[in-house]
Amino acid sequence: MAKRAVSNPLALAVLACLWEKPMYPYEMTTTMRERGKEDSIRLNFGSLYAVIKSLEKHGFIQVAQTEREGNRPERVVYEITEAGRTEADEWMRELIAFPVKEYPAIETGLSLLPLLAPQVAADLLERRRDLLDADLAERRRSHEQALAYPLPELFMIESSYRVAIMEAERAFVADLAARIRDRSLGGIDWWERLWELFGQGYDMAEIREGIAAGDFGQEVTELLGT
Repeated sequence: MAKRAVSNPLALAVLACLWEKPMYPYEMTTTMRERGKEDSIRLNFGSLYAVIKSLEKHGFIQVAQTEREGNRPERVVYEITEAGRTEADEWMRELIAFPVKEYPAIETGLSLLPLLAPQVAADLLERRRDLLDADLAERRRSHEQALAYPLPELFMIESSYRVAIMEAERAFVADLAARIRDRSLGGIDWWERLWELFGQGYDMAEIREGIAAGDFGQEVTELLGT
């Protein structure tokens, strides 16, 4: 996949707005917010101006005209160029077709889970489950309200995707918490024994030294030894 000259996802949203018609920056922001795009694209006015200038610099958009109403400051109306249309098309094809490695915060936490005691981890996973339940309930209510309007499903796809992802995450963390609670998680004996030793005042360096010296007995050495 080619490296994009402007890689901020907000840039693609700007190109999408201008693909419809020429707009000035505030109109772009209003359009995105009215359509709920800030739920899937990080949007703030300061970043928008920087993105617009970068897109203009690379020839993807250009100034169409300037407008002034009464004593209000002059506003610049931008339009998409042919190069911008090509960029938007190629970018969209890449986003939809090719999976990329992302680094969600929850995945970082799960990869380092033994830094928490087992029961603490289970408590926190259950808290996350409950928060996801609340968020999902609110999103489902919003979705049902949207269905009351004559809005095609096409315009709610990102919302449906987000709900599906949250449902999968909710199921995963709930199952993980339950398997920690009932001790069916593979490696739970190692995890619990490690934290028993922490509770006795040992730190990780001392535990490693003790295992090497056989100070904790054969059973612990076999369980925690590497």
